[in-house]
This record gives sequence, structure tokens and C-alpha cells, in this order.
Amino acid sequence: MNTTAHHSLKHHFLIAMPQMADPHFAHTVVYIVEHNEFGAMGLVINRDTGLTLGHVLEQLQPELKAVEARQQVPIYAGGPLHSDRGFVLHPHGWQFQATVDLGPLSMSTSQDSLIAIAEGHGPERCLIALGYAGWDIGQLEAELLDNAWLTCPADPAVLFDTASDQRLQQAVASLGIDLGRLAPQAGHA
Repeated sequence: MNTTAHHSLKHHFLIAMPQMADPHFAHTVVYIVEHNEFGAMGLVINRDTGLTLGHVLEQLQPELKAVEARQQVPIYAGGPLHSDRGFVLHPHGWQFQATVDLGPLSMSTSQDSLIAIAEGHGPERCLIALGYAGWDIGQLEAELLDNAWLTCPADPAVLFDTASDQRLQQAVASLGIDLGRLAPQAGHA
């Protein structure tokens, strides 16, 4: 019988170690949406696709025009899985057709969340991603033991108030370390 308690990393950041070889995750910060005994799901928060909310709406609803201030909301590459599906991280309290409460944040996956943001009556602070990252049972734990990731509690200011090209540095700074000075090997005592 397994009596070890599962330590969830939900609402944490995964910070890719410098030696991360997987091109999907090298130099990334991942927000962990869910982590339980069955696996984990997260969104890469610092890979701008070059697309904007205006571009996405042209495909989904060409007749809808986003208010000027919302046209340029960036779209991120959330991960290699289901890159045709959209995910919107936003502060808790907003409810759409498909919204999941994550504690301090919520995640919506329905078009009405994008439309509300575009029309200017949705959450001002949001992160929109296409695709997600996923880990099977024990896979993330194995990667952590292999020293592939650092972890720290997620900070909404990093998600919503920090430029995407500064999110990695901000997440690392919250740990008080210099990522460039870390050894690639994990120590196991």
C-alpha cells in the first residue's frame, strides 16, 4: 500500500532548467493548472505566438470586431498538446460557459470568454494560450527528480503584469537564484 502523500504543484510555476533539451520547454515558465495523483496539466506562459486576439477573432467570428485596446492582446503557445484549443487564465470571479476555479485564478475554455475580453467587458488581466502541456502519472515527478525543473509558487503579477520576455527572469528572481550558475546534475542525499 502506498502511504506517501501526493504533493500538488497546482498554482505553482515550473521553471525550465538551463539544460532542458526538449524544444517545447527550453527556457519556459509553465503555470500548473492541475497536479494530482493522475498527472499534471499546465500552460507555458512565456512563448508568444505572434498572434493577437484580433487575429483569433478573425478566424472564429469575422463579424465581431474587438475594441481597439483589446485587439493586440497576445496569444501564447501554451504547450504542444491540442494547440487548436484555447485556454484563458484570468482572476477568480469571472464566470463563463466553461470556467474552472483554480483557487486564486480561474481558467476558461469557451468562446464567450474571448468575446467578452474582446468587447471590453471581460477580465482586463488575462493570459490566452493555444495548447497545453501535460504529464502522465508520475512523469512530472520523474522530471523533477532528474533536475529538469525548478518550482516556486505562482505569482499573478508575473502572469499578468510582466512582459512575456521577462517572465522567466521574474520567476527565477522570486527564488533568489541565478539560473546561469546552477549545476545540471541533481544532488540526491
